[in-house]
Amino acid sequence: MTDEPTRSQGPADPEGSALKPDTTTRSWLRDHSELGVCVLLLAIGVLVLTDALTMSVDIAQRGPIGPRTVPFVVGSGLLLVAVLLAVDVLRGGRGEAEGGEDVDLDEPADWRTVLLLSGVFLATAVLIGPLGFPIAGALLFWGSAYALGSRHHDRDPLIAAVLSLATYFLFDNLLGVPLPGGPLMGVI
Repeated sequence: MTDEPTRSQGPADPEGSALKPDTTTRSWLRDHSELGVCVLLLAIGVLVLTDALTMSVDIAQRGPIGPRTVPFVVGSGLLLVAVLLAVDVLRGGRGEAEGGEDVDLDEPADWRTVLLLSGVFLATAVLIGPLGFPIAGALLFWGSAYALGSRHHDRDPLIAAVLSLATYFLFDNLLGVPLPGGPLMGVI
């Protein structure tokens, strides 16, 4: 069987004209739509590797493994996955339709949660400079838990503060990646 356009002699095409090549191109693209994911992964991988190559490492370099290591691993992994997925798709592999016992495809998307999480991330990006990471990080962790449905108003802020301080100390003291301390800089 070939993928070439065929002539239809039936009543739908009384003139017997050939199908337009544009129709077969659209059909091929529809059958191989997963290639769009490959292009996206490839673009992100190139972006991550480019950023890693242009990264200034004078401040945080403390041995053979520096701040470029993780971006190189992640960028290379993205490129590898993009190539392997493209090969699989071109060989006839198809993504499995979404299914699962915990997914109801008839329900609409939960835009409230998406908007709350987006607002929390944007607020963290704006507040990390003036408030520092410990406070902005605590707001990020608590806001994310709230957006995802946790309503333990006594416990969640405490867990968020502990996670934020632990993350701050891990990055600032152990990894040598300076994070803004904000007003708590002299206290912690």
